[in-house]
Amino acid sequence: MTVDYDVVIIGGTQAGRYAAQMATQFRAKVALVEPKSSYKFIHQYVFSEISKLAQHLSNTAQFGIKALHSNTTEEYQISLTWPDAMLYAQGVASNLEELHSPAILAAQGVDVIVGEGEFQSSPHLAFVVGDRLLHARTYLLANGSVPEIPEIEGLQKTGFLRLSQIWQSLSSDTPPKNWVILGGVPQSIQVAQTLARLGCSVTLIVNSPWIIRHVDPEIAQLLQAHLEAEGVRILTQTPVTQVRLIEDKKWLQAGDKAIETDEIVVATAQHPNIESLNLAAVGVKWYHRRLVVNEKLQTTNHRIYACGDVIGGYDCPQIANYEARIALKNALFFPRYKVNYQCIPWGIFSQPILAQVGVGEAQAKRQYHQDEILVLRQYFKTLAAAHIQEEITGICKLVVRQNGEILGASILGAQANEFINVIALAIAQKIKIYQIANLASIFPSYSEILEQTAQEWDKQRLQSNILKQEFLEGFFHLRRNWNI
Repeated sequence: MTVDYDVVIIGGTQAGRYAAQMATQFRAKVALVEPKSSYKFIHQYVFSEISKLAQHLSNTAQFGIKALHSNTTEEYQISLTWPDAMLYAQGVASNLEELHSPAILAAQGVDVIVGEGEFQSSPHLAFVVGDRLLHARTYLLANGSVPEIPEIEGLQKTGFLRLSQIWQSLSSDTPPKNWVILGGVPQSIQVAQTLARLGCSVTLIVNSPWIIRHVDPEIAQLLQAHLEAEGVRILTQTPVTQVRLIEDKKWLQAGDKAIETDEIVVATAQHPNIESLNLAAVGVKWYHRRLVVNEKLQTTNHRIYACGDVIGGYDCPQIANYEARIALKNALFFPRYKVNYQCIPWGIFSQPILAQVGVGEAQAKRQYHQDEILVLRQYFKTLAAAHIQEEITGICKLVVRQNGEILGASILGAQANEFINVIALAIAQKIKIYQIANLASIFPSYSEILEQTAQEWDKQRLQSNILKQEFLEGFFHLRRNWNI
């Protein structure tokens, strides 16, 4: 049987379009199947920047800057016009979407097919879209995930919003002022802080002990304290048991608390968007919240690969794109590439930003002998740049071995999303911690935090080495008494 394509990519996610564009660079024949209007850019990043700017403008007096009305001495008050803010966000989203639009992809040689389809196994493996039968040597699932709605009594009847629906509701004439957000995922934390900074009353409810899983507890606790200081009410280890509509107001029973709110946002777990694909017929297995894939990102059908949050995990574009590169190269060539998440950073675009790469302190101490692990800390309040820009909240933690091997980093602070990439590169290239300590960062800059934290390695090793301390003391004592 002849095949029509080298690979057929299913799903209109950012990772799907990225993989399609990459396939054309390899001169492969590729088809991209995506539902109509499936590509969504998350507006929350734009609104997060708007809220940050609004906060800075409202705090200009501490810098000696006062905004006044032109005809009076009354101080100018900062206010947000929601329709204008939404128009700006939609403009940014449109510009970014255009970079990987179907028209651009089609011009590069991608056969873009708008619609939904399913696999068929007989007489040959194929993907069916309408009346088209797509035969390919391999297939790549990149169709993302959909929110999983928790089974809470009264939730469906009362009504709720998903994360992607928040910003449209805010652009209405009477936007909600009181919000309850259910779930500790990166996007829910970003949204909670953004809404609070824009003048809303926000309660964030999570079931776990910390506001988000997979984050160093020390970092999570500091972030939680910062959010609470900005007005976000946070309830941890608090199950929501029921929701009621009483006199046009929504009420939640959260633990032993009854909470009144204008709107409820569900931001809990995701499950793969695979219900219509007929995967069982082609031997692809999945669990409740993820597809089953091996380290080469092959599903249980060796001709079908998958990438992105369809295989589980948080919705992180950089991780999805990394997986797309691995899966696509395996699908087009010989399947020899394996995923290695050790050097892939991820983050939460809160203010300050949280960024993480590699393993954390607890995991490192489980993998190695406890005496072999050093945890290096430095706080942003030591940075001149942080004081100049009034961004002193933050901490940098590096987890290293005694031999200088860098195992991981957790950073909470301004611009952490930029310089976490330095540590990611160091882990990937096996650069030792003392080489980071020898950096000469531009002054003043936030990247100085890496240099300062890395220098703690020498300090800790010296403090734990009594013989070396005694040798140095003796050496300098002799040197001071040496005739010049």
